[in-house]
Amino acid sequence: MASGNGAGAKWSGKWALITGASAGIGLALAEELAASGANLVVTARRKERLDALAARLQTTHGIKVEVLPADLGKAGAPAQIRTFTDAKSVEVELLINNAGFGAYGAFHQSDVARQLEMIQVNCAAVVQLTHLYLRDMVARHHGDILIVASVAGFQAVPYISTYAATKAFDLRFAEGLAAEVRRFGVNVCALCPGSTSTEFREVAGQPENTFRGAETAEKVARTGLKALAAGKSSVISGFKNMLSVEGQRLVPRGLVTSVAAKMFEPK
Repeated sequence: MASGNGAGAKWSGKWALITGASAGIGLALAEELAASGANLVVTARRKERLDALAARLQTTHGIKVEVLPADLGKAGAPAQIRTFTDAKSVEVELLINNAGFGAYGAFHQSDVARQLEMIQVNCAAVVQLTHLYLRDMVARHHGDILIVASVAGFQAVPYISTYAATKAFDLRFAEGLAAEVRRFGVNVCALCPGSTSTEFREVAGQPENTFRGAETAEKVARTGLKALAAGKSSVISGFKNMLSVEGQRLVPRGLVTSVAAKMFEPK
């Protein structure tokens, strides 16, 4: 049974909605919250993975789990998710905008439809889902939103240029909202991981040499939940990642981008 302890203790007995919950950081967030006694609405594209996750978490932790397969690459998916939670009479206390993906390679040689889908998932869906649930949180004067950004959002990163730009958007969006709604008792936090041991690199087609010092998804999940519970507007996961981001502030942006271009250039 769930203990109500751990990084997700604040949400014990409450409902959390997690996008991209079938793998990686989303899966780790679901497991951490379930272990702390939170009930979950999990959504992603792969229904079989969600069903297996729900069965395991319900059996292990004695919580409630609702499953909704949805593709956030489609513009209507956020409204579909809101309709689902309304139909289930679920009051979402914690919204986690985790779903996202990247695509590696020279932009001019890329599939532009894939680039635009990335903007839809990483940015547009985040904005729409946040808008759909934030209004209720403000009205009742409590609620929390975690937006998974990236350390890539702190700088331009050639060869994953669109991805880095979407994560810069997520970071600034979260920080701005945090300042807007704090007075209403609502917390918004951007979680900024660096390289993480997930399926991200394979899906993005990114070389192994650009993924150094990867953290576990479980560690990243705990970092994000703790920062959100503490009322932080953003958090960088990992001491080395934090040092790297802080170090960039001391160097001209053009130089940082040039170094990144050499690191990420296809070999």
